[in-house]
Amino acid sequence: MDRGWMEEWEQDGITGSKLTGVLQESESENKLDGETASDSESKSEFGGSPPVPTSDDTPEVLNRALSNLSSRWKNWWVRGILTLAMITFFFIIIYLGPMVLMTIVMCVQIKCFHEIITIGYNVYHSYDLPWFRTLSWYFLLCVNYFFYGETVTDYFFTLVQREEPLRILSKYHRFISFALYLTGFCMFVLSLVKKHYRLQFYMFGWTHVTLLIVVTQSHLIIHNLFEGMIWFIVPISCVICNDIMAYMFGFFFGRTPLIKLSPKKTWEGFIGGFFATVLFGLLLSYVMSGYRCFTCPVEFNNDTNSFTVDCEPSELFQLQEYNIPLVLQSVVGWKTVRMYPFQIHSIALSTFASLIGPFGGFFASGFKRAFKIKDFANTIPGHGGIMDRFDCQYLMATFVNVYIASFIRGPNPSKLIQQFLTLRPDQQLHIFNTLKAHLLDKGVLVGSEDA
Repeated sequence: MDRGWMEEWEQDGITGSKLTGVLQESESENKLDGETASDSESKSEFGGSPPVPTSDDTPEVLNRALSNLSSRWKNWWVRGILTLAMITFFFIIIYLGPMVLMTIVMCVQIKCFHEIITIGYNVYHSYDLPWFRTLSWYFLLCVNYFFYGETVTDYFFTLVQREEPLRILSKYHRFISFALYLTGFCMFVLSLVKKHYRLQFYMFGWTHVTLLIVVTQSHLIIHNLFEGMIWFIVPISCVICNDIMAYMFGFFFGRTPLIKLSPKKTWEGFIGGFFATVLFGLLLSYVMSGYRCFTCPVEFNNDTNSFTVDCEPSELFQLQEYNIPLVLQSVVGWKTVRMYPFQIHSIALSTFASLIGPFGGFFASGFKRAFKIKDFANTIPGHGGIMDRFDCQYLMATFVNVYIASFIRGPNPSKLIQQFLTLRPDQQLHIFNTLKAHLLDKGVLVGSEDA
């Protein structure tokens, strides 16, 4: 290593034994890149170094009940029991309505952010970087203020215009958001320490990437929820189903490794999870499409000051008859089939959840291996942290939002009327005359001279 590089390392406070440790870590990572999946199982998952001891966070009652089983089957039962508990909790929060769902999404977002930021803090805490965690949480507050402010202005427009303080905040919302972020930016610049410039910019980037992954995606989840609870429940359920069925197929039939980043993932689990998820998506969509509480957009009722999910179902949620291709008619014995159009869209959602969604998990696995940790946290016994359960959900949320914007969503008449009513009388009259002239030209309205 030449002298220029040595001086640069010393400027970042990495000297002597620390430099030796960095070199040893680099060598261990190079070895890790070259080892096979079976090698990574026989060695530590953390780059060839001795295994990091982890505490057993399994509830004592389960430890006693499953004490006679092998570790493989014990882990299977622990994961299974706690998965059923989480699914039950999921059903309960769905029953409690959209407001509770939004609150849970917010809580999950904060916990995921905490888990990722804590990893960064633990990695670099020995350098005693000033204000790192304080600024991280401050930026989280700023970004949430911006996103949720946009949501309130968009979906609660009439309420915002009715209350003078809210109207002022809404009018200058983006300027206030930028001012808040700029304050945090200046605080970061003032916190820079001479010997740790590079590390501090690493952590500045760490915080912003975490905000991009966690906060932005959770905001999209809430937007999907406002389109109708079915757009929230079906995608999330498909990811959960794929996670469970891929584990089941892999546990009982898995033989062929899928990817080095996750040595326990197998092709058998990947393919089995795909077919099971597509079938599950079709069945769940058929059941939910018949209930207005799931298919209607979540809207705010200004008269009752509460959310409502009552509407006339769109064509997307009305049974229609489809002709079966001639190739399949001889196989199934039917010429037509009655199904909801949404079921066709559910095939796209479940396909993404089973084929592309797992790459969110692979990304998380690579992240954890890079920092030699097994899980993001130990919040859920047998499953790891909250981020370990939601690594695929965030990728799915982005896809659903893009899918709705591209293929489903059209102009919203109720929002247009709300905005129209807030205009000045002369502006309303101008729009009325323009619209009247347009409808006369189209022949929708009949002029007085034609009557």
